[in-house]
Amino acid sequence: MHPNPGKTLRLPLDTGARKTIAVIGDVMIDRYLTGKIDRISPEAPVPILLHSNDRAVAGGAANVAVNIVALGSDVRLVGVVGSDPDAEDLRKILVELGVAASLVIDPERPTISKTRIVSGRQQFFRIDREFASEPCEDVQKKIVHAARAAILEADVVLLSDYGKGLFSDLVLKHVINAAITAGKFILVDPKRRTFESYRGADMIKPNSSELSAATGLPCNTDREVEAASAAIKSQFDGTLLVTRAESGMSLMKPGKPVYHFTTSALEVADVSGAGDTALAALAVSIAEGRSIEEAAVLSNFASGVAVSKLGTAIVSRTELNAAIARSETTVQHPGSLASPLEAAEKAAGWRQKGERVVFTNGCFDLIHAGHVELLSSAARAGDRLIVGLNSDASIQKLKGPTRPIQTETDRARIVGAIRAVDLVVIFDEPTPIALIEKISPDVLVKGADYNEDQVVGGDLVKARGGRVVLVPIVAGRSSTKIVERIQL
Repeated sequence: MHPNPGKTLRLPLDTGARKTIAVIGDVMIDRYLTGKIDRISPEAPVPILLHSNDRAVAGGAANVAVNIVALGSDVRLVGVVGSDPDAEDLRKILVELGVAASLVIDPERPTISKTRIVSGRQQFFRIDREFASEPCEDVQKKIVHAARAAILEADVVLLSDYGKGLFSDLVLKHVINAAITAGKFILVDPKRRTFESYRGADMIKPNSSELSAATGLPCNTDREVEAASAAIKSQFDGTLLVTRAESGMSLMKPGKPVYHFTTSALEVADVSGAGDTALAALAVSIAEGRSIEEAAVLSNFASGVAVSKLGTAIVSRTELNAAIARSETTVQHPGSLASPLEAAEKAAGWRQKGERVVFTNGCFDLIHAGHVELLSSAARAGDRLIVGLNSDASIQKLKGPTRPIQTETDRARIVGAIRAVDLVVIFDEPTPIALIEKISPDVLVKGADYNEDQVVGGDLVKARGGRVVLVPIVAGRSSTKIVERIQL
């Protein structure tokens, strides 16, 4: 369950030193030959490109590394290149973009390259040069040596497997073992037919086709993805983040509910490199200390930005934050008064998107600084804040016939107008236990004048994997004291 992007994800979490991520994988160079097509060749029924421009960018694991730097972290990149001009061009690109790379030379193999022929926003065809087999044993040893050095400097280890030969059984085994020994979080973008070889990693990010191939099960719907994820446990028992193109992403964390995220892309121009960008955002977020759920949300946003660009794209932190900010326009207007049933349905929908639902309650008769602090703190504890409001009849039973001072309708409007609040629900019972059961919040917030074991519904929330948060009381602030001062 992760934060509502409009509330918290724009805030920089990491205020200390830049994090470092070791990226080990199949590096490549992406070339683009662009021009204008306005006629067909008389020699054969093919279009003629009037060439106007060439450009080259980092591809594969190198593109992951470039995106990591753009998102605010440092990189130690390990890969294999040939002894050719493509390797020299790739090195220059990486240096210019601030990527520290250890590129092992294999003179028997070409540097992996993809050359795309493009006119306008249309890609016509692609020319690939790549490995045909695994590197020789000597080159594999050099890869492992470079990988071990990078791992020791890193906060997170990312394996970008494009199935182009770098990750032989030997290399993969030694790299994962080195990362485990060093106590580093291991994130894998898999390309093998099955996932057994990635055991020991903390998280893998297959796409739906790769998950389907590994399990032999369809992965078109949410339920099918959930079934395939359950089946894959015999091969890999860590966390899965399944990318599903226009269907978004699905996060499966052991022992936790499954979360499905809809795509954040506004317009799809080119999907080239979008998976690399999503992987980079995932790694950066984890390195910065964000939860897996938060990292998945950021990864989804980063992918949405990448596919809106033409060609293999780099997404900066500024662009990612801007995309998150734009999402605020789609969230529900704060402070809506809802029935218990409506609130329960809203809460279920938010959780389905991976958002943490927070609940707090009170009379909120005369709003004061203590109330504002409670609500602000509650909002920071999660992503969506639902406030349970004692009805007039409930308050009269609790505090006598002279209270409340304001009607439940007025109190609901005032509480709902506070920026931190997403929903207000009025309840008639002496306690909100029935409302808590119906809404099933992930976080329950109460003032610190209670002990945790005294908070109504606390045991219920914790039994479901949630938590109770106690907010310090603002001294000298209460509705009762305000009433007493008015009477004096």
